Amino acid sequence: MAERKLFGTDGVRGKSNVFPMTGEVALKLGIVTGHLFRNMNKGKDRHQIIIGKDTRLSGYMIENALSAGFTSVGMDVILVGPLPTPAMAMLTRSMRVDLGVMISASHNPFYDNGIKMFAPDGYKLSDETEKQIEDMLDGDLSALFVPSEQIGRITRLESARGRYVEFVKSAFPKDLRLNGLKVVVDCANGASYKVAPSVLWELGAEVIPMGVSPNGCNINDNCGALYPQAMCQEVVRQGADIGISLDGDADRVIISDEKGRIVDGDEIIALIALDWQERGMLKDNTVVTTVMSNLGLEKFLASNGIKMLRSAVGDRYVVEMMQQKGLNLGGEQSGHIVLGAYATTGDGIMSALELLSFMVRKNKKASEITSLFTPYPQVLKNVRLETREKVQEVLANPLVEAAIAKAEAELNGTGRILIRKSGTEPLARVMAEGEDESLINKITDDICREIQKNAG
Repeated sequence: MAERKLFGTDGVRGKSNVFPMTGEVALKLGIVTGHLFRNMNKGKDRHQIIIGKDTRLSGYMIENALSAGFTSVGMDVILVGPLPTPAMAMLTRSMRVDLGVMISASHNPFYDNGIKMFAPDGYKLSDETEKQIEDMLDGDLSALFVPSEQIGRITRLESARGRYVEFVKSAFPKDLRLNGLKVVVDCANGASYKVAPSVLWELGAEVIPMGVSPNGCNINDNCGALYPQAMCQEVVRQGADIGISLDGDADRVIISDEKGRIVDGDEIIALIALDWQERGMLKDNTVVTTVMSNLGLEKFLASNGIKMLRSAVGDRYVVEMMQQKGLNLGGEQSGHIVLGAYATTGDGIMSALELLSFMVRKNKKASEITSLFTPYPQVLKNVRLETREKVQEVLANPLVEAAIAKAEAELNGTGRILIRKSGTEPLARVMAEGEDESLINKITDDICREIQKNAG
């Protein structure tokens, strides 16, 4: 993996108006990336970039700065406004543009923002391409500007939302309808606040929307996939059949059954894997998850003849492994589910529709199809440090390494420990899972204390 400093596991991300999430950096990224992709596609008559965003206040600033950069190197810019990240992946590929851009910090609070980029094939940029972009940022950018008559134009695509709605609906079986189902959908005051309710209603459901009043500052604010409790309560209160909770850019989903029980990404993967296996759709009887997925899922899949491969954390790494192995189903415990039969990235709405179609085909309740395995107790704790570089330094400290080794000895093969740095924030993430919940709580606390002690 190429070493990058600006790009993390999901593009560039940080606090708005603080490096690297400033208008200045966005402008430079537009100049460099536009120049690079324009040169990659020299044979084309038109060079176009498509830009979408979620509902963060800072999205206007980043959108304008990127647009200025792209047009200065001769790229035409197409703006689509608030749309989910998977919509941008789809539009990039279907419209044959040179590059797709999504301005979003996904599940983070409103004061953060990020820039994700998609190559013409609809897949996120490789580590190598991101490293190439970073290396160009320190050069003389004015040398990349085009003559005045070649400056790009900026237009707005009004049909973008409708295109994505039809794309998502096309993955739903044409002989099925959601008639008679009452569905709560929490859009996290984010990018899906219009498209998610529309998709469900057009397929026949009675829709109870939540989190559909964005004001620029309330995205992911005690709502959405990271805070599904209100959605679960609404499902029970309304007597709904299912609840769907999306994050700010709708590339992840958490489900509630009709009893208000939370269904995470691991459980969603288990159901889809079994369904696709039964229908002959699951390639090589194998799914890709990450190192965070529960041991209970792995054992359950194995008992059904399904192999589970683990990638690094981040849906981009799930997708890379799926591509390398020729597989078509992968995802993360957090709710990123990649349905390779239909899409190139995680799509929360499409993943929810897979569950809904199963409910309709089998005439079963959500609770009857989702409790497929018993998860091992799992504890995840974060230790926030000053910088991401500091996290890396502390995790390499011999005293911290010794604490981790001691914890592994205490587990004695009855579970596992995973220590990693966040790809987007200055966090050391400490995860342990195993048969003994009190033991994994103890060893997680021990490791966190050692990290804090050596952060000095």
